[in-house]
Amino acid sequence: NTADAGIRAEGLGKRFGDFTALEDLDLVVPQGSVLGLLGHNGAGKTTTIRILTTLSSPTSGSATVAGYDVVREGAQVRKRIGVAGQSATVDGLLSGKANLEMVGRLYGMPKKDASARADELLERLGLSDVADKLVKEYSGGMRRRADLAATLVASPPVLFLDEPTTGLDPASRNELWDVLREQVAEGVTLLLTTQYLEEADRLADEIVVLDHGRVAAAGSPEELKQRVGGDRIEVSLAEAADAGPAATALAGFAENEVTSDPGNGLVTAPVRSGTRLVEVVRALDSAGIDVTDVHRRDATLDDVFLSITGKTGDSDNTKVEA
Repeated sequence: NTADAGIRAEGLGKRFGDFTALEDLDLVVPQGSVLGLLGHNGAGKTTTIRILTTLSSPTSGSATVAGYDVVREGAQVRKRIGVAGQSATVDGLLSGKANLEMVGRLYGMPKKDASARADELLERLGLSDVADKLVKEYSGGMRRRADLAATLVASPPVLFLDEPTTGLDPASRNELWDVLREQVAEGVTLLLTTQYLEEADRLADEIVVLDHGRVAAAGSPEELKQRVGGDRIEVSLAEAADAGPAATALAGFAENEVTSDPGNGLVTAPVRSGTRLVEVVRALDSAGIDVTDVHRRDATLDDVFLSITGKTGDSDNTKVEA
């Protein structure tokens, strides 16, 4: 039922003079679900979050968060949301515990309750050992977790996380994902922007891809991956200069466009069903191309992004620009 959606937007738009940052955005994020918002720099992700968290007014359309209108009932919305931006919200000159207690007091919690909640969250996020250390002495991963703890102090029903795991090592990222899954299992609604396609794939129930302020695609991770076809064959080249000839050799097996990444010596083809790897290897060999690896893989969200926007992620092939 969209009426009790955690987040709902209809025809949401934002203009700055002649520049359209966001146009005609429709969203329904049911309670207890995760929406992943993907897009390059300037795609409209941060503008969307600023409107939904009452920091910016839309120039067209409307939106509700936890059942309250973001323009007319901003104070009610702010009471029910937790927001973690890309920069740390915790104070480096306070201890982890003092930060969380301060947030609790700002929300009107009695001192005893704020202290108990701080202890609970520090324990849950693996920060108990450093509870009394100044946050400026925390590692990047610890600070990110302290940030998340601060957004959870008042148990808000709706969370907005703007690239919550940027800069974290894989272990810290996995820990944070576990905490977010727990929150969602308890009924929290989560809107997440990310430059990590793997993150959206792992966490999101629905994904919206924004491109130049408009929705380029929407659906579950599975639906989006199905839209761009099935298997990919990925070829690692000994010589980057062979990218063009390799793409030509693979074209005979491809369902649609072959993509090459000469910087990393990679060529990728969405292959027709029934294609045998040995045939591909023979074709590359016949063309005199020296390859270091040929393997088959499932379509990823990176492939989706590339097919939708014509742009892919950066060199590690798992990210799109923020």
